[in-house]
Amino acid sequence: MTLFHGSNTAVERPRLIEQNRFLDFGFGFYTTTNRAQAENFAQKVALRRGGRPVLNIYELRGGGEDLKVRRFPSPDEEWLNFVSAHRNGTYAGETFDLIVGAVANDDVYRTLQVYSAGLLTKEQALEALKIKKLFDQYVFATDRALALLQFVRAEEV
Repeated sequence: MTLFHGSNTAVERPRLIEQNRFLDFGFGFYTTTNRAQAENFAQKVALRRGGRPVLNIYELRGGGEDLKVRRFPSPDEEWLNFVSAHRNGTYAGETFDLIVGAVANDDVYRTLQVYSAGLLTKEQALEALKIKKLFDQYVFATDRALALLQFVRAEEV
C-alpha cells in the first residue's frame, strides 16, 4: 500500500517528534492514501514554516501483526469521541501503535469545534459529518509501527 506525507522537506526516515498541538489521533507520524490531501497539506506546511512543499511517498511493508491497531471504518460515535478527546487534549484512554480512520480536515474540524462547545448534540454532529467528504489517515504512533514504512521518494509539489 502506498502512503503519502506532506511536508516542507523530504522525510526519508520518519520519526516521532513531540508536537505542540492536539491532533485527531494524538501524537504520531501522519500519512494518507490520498495524494491530493497530502499535497494540500504540504502546501500549508510550506506556507506556515517556510521551505518548499514536498510530497513524501512510502510503501507500507508487511509484518506488524503484533502491533496494537485501532481502526475506525467510518466517522461514527466512537470516532467522534476519540477525535474530540484528542483535539481537546483530554484523551486518557488506551494507546495504539497504529491508528487508521477518517481525517478531520478544516471543514470537519469546524463541526468538531461546534460540537465540543456544546452547540451541537452528538447526533447532530454525526449527521453533519455524513455529508462531508472524508479522506483517510494512517497515524504511526510508535517506532515499532514506523518501522513498517519504507521511503520510496520525495517530490516537490
